[in-house]
Amino acid sequence: MKTVRIGINPITWTNDDVPELGGDTPLEVCLSETRQAGYAGSELGGKFPRQAEKLRQIVQAHGLDIVSGWYDGRIAENDVEAEFAAILPHLTLLKEMGCKVVVYADTSFGRHGAIHDPISIRPTLPAGEWPAYGKKVTQLAEKMADFGVRMAYHHHMGTVVQTDEEVDLLMQHTGKAVGLLFDTGHCLYAGGNPYALVRRHAKRINHIHLKDVRKPELEKALKEDLSFMGAVMNGIFTVTGDGMIDYADILKVMADHNYSGWLVVEAEQDPAKANPLHYATMGFKNTRQLAQDAGFTVKQ
Repeated sequence: MKTVRIGINPITWTNDDVPELGGDTPLEVCLSETRQAGYAGSELGGKFPRQAEKLRQIVQAHGLDIVSGWYDGRIAENDVEAEFAAILPHLTLLKEMGCKVVVYADTSFGRHGAIHDPISIRPTLPAGEWPAYGKKVTQLAEKMADFGVRMAYHHHMGTVVQTDEEVDLLMQHTGKAVGLLFDTGHCLYAGGNPYALVRRHAKRINHIHLKDVRKPELEKALKEDLSFMGAVMNGIFTVTGDGMIDYADILKVMADHNYSGWLVVEAEQDPAKANPLHYATMGFKNTRQLAQDAGFTVKQ
């Protein structure tokens, strides 16, 4: 049975990188509206407690599960043992919360300040370094799998794996322990083709972020070389089915490959302009219908 669950990222309500975007919104509001909108779970955010017992009580009170959680990785800079030691507390929390994957983005050589730089400025890996890099990522992913939480490698704007070509190189030079987090919005923003990318790597995808894109804002961001956060503030991203991406095609591909896991609605927006509950509800309804039409059974 092709069964999925639908979750959301709390960035809909509050942005950890830019506190003025919903920074004063209490966690209780995020979680109560997550449940009200229909979701089965939430990814972690900065306002979530990091003690499993405390976190479990809070999310269970809202009838929710924890889906996964982002980690700022540094595997391009660190050796495998050091990187695994650094991520172990995060993996431990995820495992104790019943999560199957960790959202792992390699933010080596930058990220936090870089989200305010033009998107043309970012770190890249020289061509000759991909085999060694892939070996390190694979070894790290194998250690994660042995621990009980699989790597879902997040291709992301402003990182060493941003473009479709870089995703291809990552998949080429890594072993099967390395799962791919497929993010539709980051793929499109990076100049990629999400319909082709999902077909090439469906077997490796173990987590999905459904981030839709508003075409006028995408064109503006690319033309003006805006920063990532500048594009977000302008409204480049929105929830599933509210932008230019054909999710019927993408979800059908994943259903045909027997994907089983979470579909996560993730749309960084300014909550003062895009009411979180309104957009969260829209995203859930659209995602549920699209998933069912693709052949998935949606489990609460």
